Order: sequence, then C-alpha cells, then structure tokens
Amino acid sequence: MRFPPLDEELGMTVYSTDSAGIGGVIRREPEDFLVEETLVDGSVATIQRTHSAALGASASQQRYLLGIMVKRRWDTFIAVRNIAQQLGIDQARISVAGIKDAKAVTAQHVTFENVTADDIGGIHVKDIEIRTVGYFRDAMSQFYLLGNRFIVTIKAAMLSESTVKRRITRTIEELEAQGGIPNFFGHQRFGTTRAITHRVGKAIVNGEIQKAVMLFLAEPSLHEHPESRKAREELQADQNFAQALQNFPNQLRFERIMLRHLAEKPTDFTGTLRQLPIKLQRLFVQAYQSYLFNRFLSERIRSGFPLNIAQIGDYTIRVERSGLPMPKTGKLATASSLADTNESIYRGKMRVALPLVGFGQRLSEGEMKRIQTRILEEEGIEQAAFRVPAVPRIGCRGELRAVASPIRDFRVHQVMKMEHKNDIQVKLGFMLLRGSYATMLLREVMKPKDPIIAGF
Repeated sequence: MRFPPLDEELGMTVYSTDSAGIGGVIRREPEDFLVEETLVDGSVATIQRTHSAALGASASQQRYLLGIMVKRRWDTFIAVRNIAQQLGIDQARISVAGIKDAKAVTAQHVTFENVTADDIGGIHVKDIEIRTVGYFRDAMSQFYLLGNRFIVTIKAAMLSESTVKRRITRTIEELEAQGGIPNFFGHQRFGTTRAITHRVGKAIVNGEIQKAVMLFLAEPSLHEHPESRKAREELQADQNFAQALQNFPNQLRFERIMLRHLAEKPTDFTGTLRQLPIKLQRLFVQAYQSYLFNRFLSERIRSGFPLNIAQIGDYTIRVERSGLPMPKTGKLATASSLADTNESIYRGKMRVALPLVGFGQRLSEGEMKRIQTRILEEEGIEQAAFRVPAVPRIGCRGELRAVASPIRDFRVHQVMKMEHKNDIQVKLGFMLLRGSYATMLLREVMKPKDPIIAGF
C-alpha cells in the first residue's frame, strides 16, 4: 500500500488496520470538528453554554480564576496571547491543560492568575468566549486533564451508505481488537500545511540554531497562503531581516517577533529563538521526539509486533484507574515476567510502550532496540544531544509513551446521503485520552490519499 508523502515525512508509514477507508473530507467548516475537554473529575468544558462546577471551584476568591474558553478557528498560543493583551497581563499568568486544534470549535478549561471575574467580562476577542466557573487553588495543567470528546463530520465520502457503515464497523472492530488506535503523533503536531516543526527541532538538537531559525522563518510551503510563501521565499533569497519584517503578513505573529529581533541583531540567532514563548521553543524539540516515536511505532507495526501484546525487551507502563497511562512506571518485559505482563495488558492494567527519545530515557531491549538504534543512526542523532546545550531550558529527558490508545464511547451519529449530491456525510462521536489524536482514528477510518486535501 502506498502512503501519502506527508505521512511518510512525519514518520507514519503504516496503517494498523487492513480495512478499506471511506475517504472524504473533514473540517470544511470549523463546526465540522468539535472538541470538548474532559477533566479527571469528569467535568466537561462544553461548547454550548451549560453550567459546570469543574474541580470543585468556588465563589470564594482565590489566587486562580477558573473559566472555560470556547474558540473558533484559533491557535491556542495566539488566543492566549490576545487575551493576555486585553487583560494587560503577562501571558504566563494564563494556563491551559492542553493545546487544542486550530481548525475547529473547541472548549477547554483555563485559569487566570490574580484576575477577577469582572476582569474577564472586559475581554472582547472575535470568535473567543470566556465563561467563568469559579475560583480555584491551582493553575490549570495537564495533571487535571483526562482527555477530549469529539464530534467530527466527514463530508464527501463517495460511497454508498451501506459501504460506509460496513467499512467503519470493520475498522473500529480491528482497532478495538488491537487495544485502540496506534498512538502516533498526529499531523497537527508538526503543522499540516507546513510540516517543518520536527525539522526545526532536529536542527536545535544538533546545535544548529541558525539553521533552525531560518527553517522556521524562511522555509516556504506550497500549501500556505501565497503572501506568506512569497515573503518566506524572498527572505530565503536575500536574508534581509528588516525588509522581511515589512513583508511578512501580520498573522505570522511569531515570525514577526523573531524578525524584529534579527533586524536589530542580525547574527543573534540564539537570542532570536529565545524571543518565542518557552512552550513553543520546547515544542520544536518535542516535535522531533514525536517524529522519532512515529518512526519507532511504524517499524513495530511493519515488523508484525502487536500493539497489545508485549515481546521480550518491550517496555510496559501501568494504567491508572481512570485509564490514563503512567509513563514513569516503565518496566522491561523479560522471559520470566512475560506471561504475567501480558495478562496485565489483557486486563487493561498495563500497556506496551515505546521511548520518546531524550537524554535520560533508555531505549527498549531486544528486537525493538535494534530497530530504534538503526533509526537513530539513520538520523545521525545521539540521545545526549537532547540536552540542547545552546538552550538548556528546552532540553528533553525523554519518557515512555503507550503504543495504543483506547477508544471510548465511539458512536456513528449519522450516515446520510446529501440531497442533490452524490456523496455521503458521516458524523462520528468518540472520546480519547489526553495525548492522543482524533486524526489518528480518522486516518484509519478514512485512509486519505492526501491528508491536506482531506482536511487533516
């Protein structure tokens, strides 16, 4: 089977199911991709205006104000930055549990440090709504996040209704039999229309900071807006940072922040990288970790190793009662422990895991170690390089990540032939645990020939 070039570029060179896809397109409109965040206490950030007493938040004023942010077609980082500007505070005082899709309508929990409900009432940003819940003792973080509920509409599936239903049913049966979706990092982790984030990260890990900065600023993509592409091409040709600052569109906010610094200090590339929010700097390195993980997982599947049965030398991690994996509980499966380990996996108490490469995380053993070592040699990367001496605060120790993620509450809400059109519209609902990507379930269901055209 041939795979889309973009998938191969991001390390995804296999499917874990044999069933044929239904094709189609997602995200023709933001409303086709709805995301509602779920916390560990079961509370949900709903898109519709409903009351929620998340995490026991109270009316008694405390350090943090807890709210729900509903946004339409907004990057999370940029949304937080705009809200901070309206409040007149540092964006570090606004905390979220996770980054949500930009091409979507999303609802998530957010905390504001030393901000009152009255202050929130003064926020007016197009397509962003903040609803206050109450005051809370802590800043929002991934610690409180269980996962996300999705309602996804797939349009333009050029098949019969019966074929669509049959293929979806078979795909989900295959996925559930293997313990869930293959836990790849999805396209949005890398930037679908301009998939360079992992390449920037690799350059940073290699200590090539100038290369990293220029990749981020000047690498054009055929899939981005023509004005943006032209500005990047001109910067790539002449490296005139002052002129580029005039040329780059206002919506390229992070690029303009970097160009402003380079216009004054044209050789200070490390200082330029540091102009970005620390989370974004770290995201580059994490994206390269994600790419390596995708390659590891692709090779595991291609080699015929199951996702829900451990082999000698595999890492396994324990699972919380909530279902969340615990990355710091990793153990290597041995000949003597293999039977008990696989019994625990079968009972849902453990999962097979692979390393997210870092300076503090050992590789697997056995056959998987040979595969991982070969991939790192092909990449020309040593694990110690993830300390990132040039910018130590964004170095990554590494950890473990489950190879499969369970699907909860999967439901086909609608399979409907569109009036006056020879295509099918499908509406799916499901819940995934934090760190897993809805598009990886959709990738198996749809098997798109071109992820960009398909809306990934």
